[in-house]
Amino acid sequence: MEYEHLGRSGLSVSRLCLGTMNFGSRTPESASHEIMDRALAEGVNFFDTANVYGGEAGKGRTEEVVGSWFAQGGQRREKTVLATKVYGSMSDWPNDTFLSARNIVRACDASLRRLQTDWIDLYQFHHADVRTPWEEIWQACETLVAQGKVLYVGSSNHAAWQIAAANEAAARRHFQGLVSEQSHYNLLTRHVELEVLPAAAHYGVGIIPWSPLAGGLLAGVLEKAEEGRRADERTQKRVAKLRPQLEQYEAFCREIGAAPADVGVAWLLHQEAVTAPIIGPRTMAQFEGALTALDLTLADDQLARLDEIFPGYKAAPMEYAW
Repeated sequence: MEYEHLGRSGLSVSRLCLGTMNFGSRTPESASHEIMDRALAEGVNFFDTANVYGGEAGKGRTEEVVGSWFAQGGQRREKTVLATKVYGSMSDWPNDTFLSARNIVRACDASLRRLQTDWIDLYQFHHADVRTPWEEIWQACETLVAQGKVLYVGSSNHAAWQIAAANEAAARRHFQGLVSEQSHYNLLTRHVELEVLPAAAHYGVGIIPWSPLAGGLLAGVLEKAEEGRRADERTQKRVAKLRPQLEQYEAFCREIGAAPADVGVAWLLHQEAVTAPIIGPRTMAQFEGALTALDLTLADDQLARLDEIFPGYKAAPMEYAW
């Protein structure tokens, strides 16, 4: 396993991040524990969750599953770089949502209880809260850092101007600010290349892509059109719209002798801004499959071919101005 510093921080994380969204809902607790044990055995030390994850089992359930795994001991917690998130509604009461100082502090304490740990390595804002000033947000985070409950802070689904505003406000307070941004980024969804990636590079913010396989569209969807969620109506509409590109993509993967899912993740690993794509396995087999992407090296001409199939963006303003 290779490791990278998370943004400008000194924190070393594995090149793959284990996403836990399925744990406790689509993946039973015992199977979730087995996947997490296997992840550590393979050197994957970076685990991502969120306070709202849990699906039909209820919000908070995924954190509870991770917490019961930590409780087994064996240095599971000490070896894991734990990331969770705050923003989403945890109840119908008005102050249990968004990024007020009250919610940040109280949600952190609730996550710590569910996770059965004393600290969170990376506490992430799950979405941008444009109505709460950064001064208030950072005041709450400074409190959590001073108490030892949080070590680093990151964002998710933030625009470039919000990353800039956040880190400029943090600098005025002599606070470290954001060290990571979790963005929707894959071969099909490349909008962050316009401004988010350049802003992240400028401020030393590591990029953690979510949905690296575009909800399965980059995992060989044409060959598996009748399997699982790939057969739902929404997915089929997307397949119909993107079929010419997907046909070229899957043909390219056959040509180089690599699984489409491996190519999708490997492409992200070749992007300079990317620290660690998030893989979200439901089963052990899916986790094991994701590991093979680490061994796939794409040559320059292969990367160029993928850019032809799925065109990206130049950094703004060069994309649209002279």
